[in-house]
Amino acid sequence: MRNVLFICSRNQWRSPTAEQLWRRHPLVSARSAGTSPNARHKVSVDDIEWADVILVMEEKHKSRLVAEFTRMLAHKPIHVLDIPDDYKYMDPALIEELERSVPSILGIE
Repeated sequence: MRNVLFICSRNQWRSPTAEQLWRRHPLVSARSAGTSPNARHKVSVDDIEWADVILVMEEKHKSRLVAEFTRMLAHKPIHVLDIPDDYKYMDPALIEELERSVPSILGIE
């Protein structure tokens, strides 16, 4: 079981969709968080410590994580999915994008 943390800005649409989608997979334990101060769930030290791998939606999310949690991220893989903020929660196109990009990163194809 791999602990996978999905990150977007406000933890409203993209990362909660990814969490919902991947939490049902038998090899994945999923959480989601946001980098914005007004995120539904702002990424915390506990989230970073818990995660085996971190998947961010955009490069700016990786930059924000590195700025805030530099030392904690030294040995944590962070992958940028390049999924723009163009989707609503559980949008079929977003689900398709996540199903296409995430398995190869996690090695669960």
